[in-house]
Amino acid sequence: MAQKAEGPATVLAISTAVPPNCIPQADFPDYYFRVTNSEHMTELKEKFKLTYFMKYVGEKTAIKKRYTYLTEEMIKENPNIGPFDGQSLNARQQMVTEETPRLGKEAALKALKEWGQPKSKLTHLIFCSTAGVDMPGCDYQLT
Repeated sequence: MAQKAEGPATVLAISTAVPPNCIPQADFPDYYFRVTNSEHMTELKEKFKLTYFMKYVGEKTAIKKRYTYLTEEMIKENPNIGPFDGQSLNARQQMVTEETPRLGKEAALKALKEWGQPKSKLTHLIFCSTAGVDMPGCDYQLT
């Protein structure tokens, strides 16, 4: 018989996990043009910095850092990831479907520690990710 909760649902702990690689927002244009082998496009890079990037992302949001699973080495090992017109969906999807459950597990374990109760008392797990599409999803893989 399924366990039944008494009373209204309550969030008893919450946690997050982010990929290990951090890029300061101010450094992102240089990083992006470097990893996409586009440093020679100096006019476009300056336009990117002065228009879209600085005007909309840098000034109008509170984003100070970008976290990414991909390293420059991974991008170099998978050359289709960098170019605008590269056929990279399958390679990126494979990386995401392997890494996202690991991050989910890390966040879940941190939340369980904060809650201070054993896993056996857990009735619900709410999981959210903006990365990838996989079926069954990462929430299923965490059970």
